[in-house]
Amino acid sequence: MPSLGDQVRDWQRGVQAVERGDWGCALRLFSGFPEPPAKMCFNVGCVHLLAGDPEAALRAFDQAVTKDACLAVGFFQRGVARLQVGRSQEALADFQQALAQLRGNAAIDYTQLGLRFKLQAWEVLFNVAAAQCALGLWAEAARSLEDATNQAPDGAHGDLSVALAHVQNQAPLQPRPVPRGEVFRPPRRHLERLEHVDFLGKAKVVVASPALEARNQGVWPQRPQVRGEDGGAGPPAGPRALHTGACGADTPSGPRTPPCADLEAGSEQAGRAGPCAPSPCEERRPCADHPGGQVPVGLLAAGGPDPGPPEDPTGAGGVAAGDPEPWVTVTVQCAFTLTLQAPRGADLPHLRALLSQALPRQAQCGQLSYQEPGAGGRWVPLRAEGLRGARPEAASGPAGLRLQCRAAGGRPILYQVVARHSYSAQGPADLGLRPGDTVDVLCEVDQAWLEGHCDGRVGIFPKSFVVPAGPR
Repeated sequence: MPSLGDQVRDWQRGVQAVERGDWGCALRLFSGFPEPPAKMCFNVGCVHLLAGDPEAALRAFDQAVTKDACLAVGFFQRGVARLQVGRSQEALADFQQALAQLRGNAAIDYTQLGLRFKLQAWEVLFNVAAAQCALGLWAEAARSLEDATNQAPDGAHGDLSVALAHVQNQAPLQPRPVPRGEVFRPPRRHLERLEHVDFLGKAKVVVASPALEARNQGVWPQRPQVRGEDGGAGPPAGPRALHTGACGADTPSGPRTPPCADLEAGSEQAGRAGPCAPSPCEERRPCADHPGGQVPVGLLAAGGPDPGPPEDPTGAGGVAAGDPEPWVTVTVQCAFTLTLQAPRGADLPHLRALLSQALPRQAQCGQLSYQEPGAGGRWVPLRAEGLRGARPEAASGPAGLRLQCRAAGGRPILYQVVARHSYSAQGPADLGLRPGDTVDVLCEVDQAWLEGHCDGRVGIFPKSFVVPAGPR
C-alpha cells in the first residue's frame, strides 16, 4: 500500500496532468488510490467528462456521492453527465438534490476544500431549466430561469435573458458544468511536508558556555545573596522587570565594553581619562606618530596608553600545532583624553566633527555632557545648541570647559551609581554587583530596576542596591 506521501505526490501529479491536458496520465494517477475518497472519485469523473466518456464519468460520480452524500457539486456534475447520456429525468433529480444541499444559501465555496469553484444557486437553477427543457417542460423551465434571474448577480442577467428567449422558442439549453480543468487539489500543508527537510543540518563547531546554556534553557537557579560589608543581607529587590521594552532587547550576558572618552574644550591640560573600549572592527589609535610632532587640525594633544612589546607567557613562542587551544573572547579597555580648541559658540555637530578626527565611533555614539559648577555638580547632557547651552560659569575655571563623552554599546549613559550591597545575578540578563562598584546607568527599566554597565558587563539590577555617585 503506498504511503501518504506517495499518494499526495500522485494527487499533485494528476492535477498537473489535468492542467496540461494529459487525460490518460491524470486518470492513471487518480485511479491508483487503493480506497479513493469522494474528492478523488470526483476528479476521475471530471477527467472522464473532459476525455469525452460520460458513461465512465457517471460511474465515478456515483462513487463520489455515495462516499459523501452532502457533496452538492458531485450531484451537480453527475446531473451534467446524465444529460449527456440522455437520462434527463435522473439529471433533473440530481440538480434538485444539489439545490437542496445548498440549504437556501446563495452559494457554496469549495476553495477551502481544494476545488477552485463556487457552486451558486442560480447556476443550479439554470441546469434545472436545461433538464426541464430536455423533458419538454417548457413552462417549468421558464419559471426556473426567472428564479435564477432573481438570485443571479447583475453580470449574469444578460445570459439568463438569452436563455429565457430560447426556452420561449422551445430551444434546448446546454447545462453549465464545473469550469474546464478544475479538480480537487491536495491540501497545501501536505504539499509543504513533501519538501525535503534536513533536520540535522550542517555540522558546526561551537564553544560551550555556562551562560549560553542557561540562556537556552530559560531557567536559572536562585542563588543566595552575598552578605554586605556590615555582615547583613542586602535590601530586598523589587518585582523583577521584564527587560524587553523601550530600553532595548534582552541584554546579553557576554562582556560588553563601553566605547567612551573624556574630552576637554578650551584648555591645554589633559584631564583624567575615563574607561573606553572601541569595537575591534572600528578601533583606531588616536595617538599616532606624525613627522615633526604634527597632530591633526583642531587636535592639540592626544594621550593614551602605549602597549609594550607582546609577551608570550608560555615562553614557547605560540601554541604547538598538535595541541590546539580553544579561542576565547578578549575585551580590551583603553583610555583616551583629548584636548580640543573649539569656538565658544560651537554647536553639537561641530564638537562631534572635531572629536571624530581621532575617535569616530565615540563621536557618533557617545553622549557629550558637561559638569555643573560646584562640589556636587552633576553631568548634564549637551543639547543640539552645543556650548551655547552650557552654563557660562562651567567654563570659568583655568582648565576651561571639561566635557565627558561616554556611551556603552552605542547607547548614551544617563548617570552613574555606586553599589552599596552585593547583588548576585539570577540569570544572564542580570548584572552582578559588589559593594563599591561604579555602574553606568543606561536605562530606567521601571521604578524598581535599572539597566547598567559595569566592567564590560551589561544587565539589570535592583535600584535599592545602589546610591547616586558623588562628584568625580
